[in-house]
Amino acid sequence: MQTDSASGGACSVPLPARAHLPAGWRDVPVPVPVPVLDVVIPVYNEEKDLEPCVRRLHEHLVRTFPYPFRITVADNASTDRTPEVAARLAASSEEVRYTRLEQKGRGRALRAVWSASDAPVLAYMDVDLSTDLNALLPLVAPLISGHSDLAIGSRLARSSRVVRGPKREFISRTYNLILRGSLQARFSDAQCGFKAIRSDVAGVLLPLVEDTGWFFDTEMLVLAERAGLRIHEVPVDWVDDPDSTVHLVKTATDDLKGVWRVGKALAVGALPLDRLARPFGDDPRDRQLAGVPRGLARQLVGFCVVGALSTLFYLLLYSGFRTFSGSQVANALALLVSAVANTAANRRLTFGVRGRDRAMRHQAQGLVVFAIGLVLTSGSLAALDAASGNASHGTELAVLIAANLAATVLRFLLLRAWVFPERRSDAMPPPDASSSYEIDYAHDPRNAR
Repeated sequence: MQTDSASGGACSVPLPARAHLPAGWRDVPVPVPVPVLDVVIPVYNEEKDLEPCVRRLHEHLVRTFPYPFRITVADNASTDRTPEVAARLAASSEEVRYTRLEQKGRGRALRAVWSASDAPVLAYMDVDLSTDLNALLPLVAPLISGHSDLAIGSRLARSSRVVRGPKREFISRTYNLILRGSLQARFSDAQCGFKAIRSDVAGVLLPLVEDTGWFFDTEMLVLAERAGLRIHEVPVDWVDDPDSTVHLVKTATDDLKGVWRVGKALAVGALPLDRLARPFGDDPRDRQLAGVPRGLARQLVGFCVVGALSTLFYLLLYSGFRTFSGSQVANALALLVSAVANTAANRRLTFGVRGRDRAMRHQAQGLVVFAIGLVLTSGSLAALDAASGNASHGTELAVLIAANLAATVLRFLLLRAWVFPERRSDAMPPPDASSSYEIDYAHDPRNAR
């Protein structure tokens, strides 16, 4: 995975609150207004299908889309007449652009065009136009309104209507089941070539996406979902292209390799997903209130779940160590092992700290908290030995459970206030004009008042 020295949460700046794009784009009196939407069509050797695709898409957008738009043909090192056709289309319309890359890869093309685009909403679709274009406006509308961060077309939604062979249907559903089982993905269709993203999100998310081929958008969606971004799904009508040049076996193999790579990176916390954090919307009730700790309820729930699992893990370890050692040694070993696991789980799940920044420091502080728990539990065992002399194993466990409950409260307070304190940089920024897209409206007639 591609990371940098700023992977830690302390160095990252979260995304601003989503904002509705200004409504005056269409009225800006300049020859070519800044487009709201940039639709990318990645192509490789598509001299036959490219021109009818672009002309049909252009006609549809002129007729139905209420904002300025752009169509960008991204040529992945084609060797046929695709560059000639694309250049002719770009010359015939001011809304069409052509860019060429000297290397193949759909993900590489999308990254290059999206990163350079000045449009606030970025989309792409396959050149075969398998997806009904009537789904395009519903796809991008939630991004324009500020409701969502990404949007995808879904062929697997209940109301979708799809025409394709059983082989592709089986492969698609199997792949999505793999994503759900291995990466806990909740979106329904990762492979549909019909997606959109806000450019402010793309600017932060794309540097984290490593794949340059067909797995690119799956990786993008998984990382976005894990970071808590909102993904909008649109049911689509879709007709399979019988002349598709996608190599199913190679694509499936590359996708499985990508699933393994991304899953491993997420498991070890190697991705700085905290820089993708979004504050709540523009409702004043969602703002942070003075004197009220943020996320306390969620943290308590997470801490209780982690604590219950850690306690079970600790008791199992204690019972195992007790078979060959005394109670004090078994207790110390069980606490030590479970404390490391508990700190790592609370770091990620309860307090939302990702990445490797300060991980060793957090573990060291967690061991101090462990030492406090050791004093409490060992003291309880010592008091039990002094009182009864030879207590049963069941009595020992009961005393340890009571002592751990007392230590749990203190552990949560120490973790929240000392090990994982809330930093000022994590606070929600107040809404202001800087969270919107900066467009030159000097000539907008509505501003001349």
